[in-house]
This record gives sequence, C-alpha cells and structure tokens, in this order.
Amino acid sequence: MPPLQHRSTGHVAEQLSIIDRLSLRPFPGEEGRPGASDRWSGPGFHLAVLRESQDFWEDRSIEIVEAAELELEADLAALAGVLTARWGVPEKVDLWPCTGVDDPDPSTPIREPLGFLRGVAGSMQVWWLPNSDRWVGLAIGQADPEWAFQLLAGIGDSASLRRSP
Repeated sequence: MPPLQHRSTGHVAEQLSIIDRLSLRPFPGEEGRPGASDRWSGPGFHLAVLRESQDFWEDRSIEIVEAAELELEADLAALAGVLTARWGVPEKVDLWPCTGVDDPDPSTPIREPLGFLRGVAGSMQVWWLPNSDRWVGLAIGQADPEWAFQLLAGIGDSASLRRSP
C-alpha cells in the first residue's frame, strides 16, 4: 500500500485552488461540513484537509511512518514556497502552549480553527492576507499515532490570532 492514498489532491495547483476558494468564501453563522467530509467551516474559520497519508493501524514501523511524514512535509514545503512568493515570509505560530492567540489562559475556550489545529499539530505557518482581516495557516497534524498524517489549511479571521510585532 503506498504511503499516500486518501483524499490527496496531489498537486500544488489544486491545493492552492482550495485555499483560494476558502480564503474568499464568507464564514458561515454556524459550524458544519457542507458537502465535503474533508472540509468544515464555522463562525470565523474554514479548515481543509489538503492531503492525507495512510493510517497506521496495521503497520506503525518507523520506515512507513517516516516516509509518509516526509512526503507531507515535501508537499507543505512546496505549497509554502508558492504562498511565500505570493504573500511574503510566514509567521511561525506555536499552537501549544497556545501562544499567538488573544488570550493564552487555558480556561478560555480557543477559537476555531486554532482549537482543532492545537489538538493535532504543534505549530503552523501563517500568512496574513493583504487587504483582508484573514490569515491562512498550514500545518501537518496527526490526532493519534495510529491515525493518518494530514496536511491542513486553516483560514481564520484576525480576531482568532494575534499578529506578531
């Protein structure tokens, strides 16, 4: 079984198209997954799985896991290169502890998409969209060691993330 097979767009152009569409789409009033199991939105955010590896239920050998992670890291690097050429150098946002958010108090609920991303990734690269109150973030996440790695794109409103000085 090849390391990457599920929900893979496979091409940077297709991944960019998803990001571009979500960056322009209005945020809905309530959370949901309209029409796509690999995308969801809510007040102030959109999230999309751009590429997903196989899961590791049957084989968690280091070779299989590392190969899958390296392929997604290569995809992330290619996509980040295009976004950097378009919007400039990204910010690195540490998601745990949740620095970069307006209120790092752990008792305060974290706004989406940061709540989800914080649960599956340690950091993300963020580009602030010009002439917009939105940001685009890319991360590789994994919810559990047996689950697939995912290349994730998050689009959020500026209220959910504090811009670094």
